[in-house]
Amino acid sequence: MTLFTEDQAKAILTKVVAMSSADECTAQLSGSIDGNVRFALNNISTSGIVSDTSLVVQVAYGKRSGIATVNQFDDAALERCVRRAEDLAKLAPENPEFMPALPKQIYRPTPTFNAATAGITPDYRAKVASDSITPCRANHLTAAGFEQDSQGFQAFANSKGNWGYQRSTNLEFTCTVRTDDGRGSGWVGYNAADLAGFAADREIQTAIRKASASNDVKAIEPGKYTVILEPVAAAGLIGFMLNYFGAREADEGRSFLSKKGGGNKLGEQVFGPQVNIYADPWDPVGAVMPWDDDGRPRERMDLVKEGKISALDYTRFWAQKQGKTAPGSFGNVIMAGGQKTTADLVRSTERGILVSRTWYIRMVDPQTVLLTGLTRDGTFYIENGVIKYPIKNMRFNESPAIMLNNVEELGRTVRVPPDEVPYTIMIPPMKLRDFTFTSLSDAV
Repeated sequence: MTLFTEDQAKAILTKVVAMSSADECTAQLSGSIDGNVRFALNNISTSGIVSDTSLVVQVAYGKRSGIATVNQFDDAALERCVRRAEDLAKLAPENPEFMPALPKQIYRPTPTFNAATAGITPDYRAKVASDSITPCRANHLTAAGFEQDSQGFQAFANSKGNWGYQRSTNLEFTCTVRTDDGRGSGWVGYNAADLAGFAADREIQTAIRKASASNDVKAIEPGKYTVILEPVAAAGLIGFMLNYFGAREADEGRSFLSKKGGGNKLGEQVFGPQVNIYADPWDPVGAVMPWDDDGRPRERMDLVKEGKISALDYTRFWAQKQGKTAPGSFGNVIMAGGQKTTADLVRSTERGILVSRTWYIRMVDPQTVLLTGLTRDGTFYIENGVIKYPIKNMRFNESPAIMLNNVEELGRTVRVPPDEVPYTIMIPPMKLRDFTFTSLSDAV
């Protein structure tokens, strides 16, 4: 399907809103062209392009609302979609937490679109696969990976005069490299709106080094260790924790940010003073849409400043109920760091463990944000500032709330592929003391 220009999108949305006789109407139009290539066992397995554009119409009569969708845009199809939404709204029960559509807002554009990424071709995707597979074959290794690129737009309009339109692009690449005997494993990932900094033949070297070095592992006793979490490993835990920054959950006693006896920990020292986490929709590396799902303008805001909780994520309903004025929900999360690389952190470590990646992370206790998960794709023992040998993967039981009170040093912040989090994440490698490993794992 065609990606609509701003003028085309506005014409459709204005027509749809005018068709409705409901108390209010919001129409959202979005489209994307997604290209991909997948490879496994050192061969391309699938490749394709998926194109889609859809319209979502939401109407309300008082506190009764209905939603309908369509992917045809002639007048008759638009009319059917609006009437379907109205029929559903009339049948729906009242929603006690219903919030009316926002009036006209001001959105400052963010740098989410890159023309070079939008221009990626099938030949480019084939080269990404070739540049990943060829060096692996040469080193008697096996590659399995996925490249996906997308370009798209989001637009919306409502009966109160609010309107927004913006284009975006994204490129994501991940690859797992295994030794031919299956005993060693390495991984690499890349995520950005701009392909200028991406070269598959360079990125794949990280996974090759990890796989080649992680064969013939040794077992060590589980326990508390100094660890260096690479950015993607740290993101698995920090990103999971940030899913629990909702103000309502904290106020209702369902979060690690709830205070005993009621209320939340806004303004309290929860983490070590080195910890600074913020959201910034205009960040040049991690830019996101300037509005959230409710159409609220996003702002740059500190979530954690010098270890103190600076902001919580409010829905419109909960902000109104609590008498708060809250910006749009954050679309990216950025943890400030220093200038050192992961290798620099290794060199400053007398004894410890380097964790390349974490996976299969699950919540154990929401009240303490205790998580459990496993290491994978390269776990190494460090001694006197050098990597001595690979070790068996281990299960960890750790709370990021405790972990971020044990920070010894932070490295340079980078953007990593999101894993089980609904936002862009940028995070540094981190050196931590007393990280808890509970058992060994036979998984590679």
